[in-house]
Amino acid sequence: MRKLLTVAAAAVAFTAAPAFAQDATVVQDAPTTEPAPAVAAPDGTSGIGFEPYVAIMGGWEQFDSERTDAGIPLVPRNDKLNGALVEGIVGFNVPLGPVFVGAEGSVSKGVSGDIDWDYGAAGRFGVRAGDSGLIYGKVGYRWVNFDRFGNDSRDYHEMTYGAGFEVGPKDIGLGGITGNSGVRLRGEVSTFGSAHSFRPMLGLTTHF
Repeated sequence: MRKLLTVAAAAVAFTAAPAFAQDATVVQDAPTTEPAPAVAAPDGTSGIGFEPYVAIMGGWEQFDSERTDAGIPLVPRNDKLNGALVEGIVGFNVPLGPVFVGAEGSVSKGVSGDIDWDYGAAGRFGVRAGDSGLIYGKVGYRWVNFDRFGNDSRDYHEMTYGAGFEVGPKDIGLGGITGNSGVRLRGEVSTFGSAHSFRPMLGLTTHF
């Protein structure tokens, strides 16, 4: 009986060996996953590209009552210079993996209050968040003209600083930043000079 069991076990092992070898070959020959791009975006797409955009935003700005390098005339503290604005922006982003840099120019028109119009340019830099979002800081230079000082008012100019975000859910057609990104919601807060104004803005950015 012991010999019979030994022969049966050897037969089973001999029969199973080719099947095991075949399974091992299948596993070995299975296709491997494509490697991720060397510089990847948060959504896994290529991280390098060029993305132009335009934006339309609305908001409000209030200036303080302190003497600044721009030379804006002082007004009573209880009657500060302020007004509602509509702003148009043209710019571009250069994605660099999980971060990006870019530049933009803007023109704003006052629709109520003391501000007539302003224009400027700024550089942007920040990080890419999720599939299509951005969190950024910006530094630039801006010129502003006030209705309150009459038709002969000169342009007052100084450095500007700001921070903001852009966000747009991918399920409404938004791709990665290097693709056809579509429309994103944009919000930012900036200031004229060394915190001599407060300027919250909100609008839509269309990327190409």
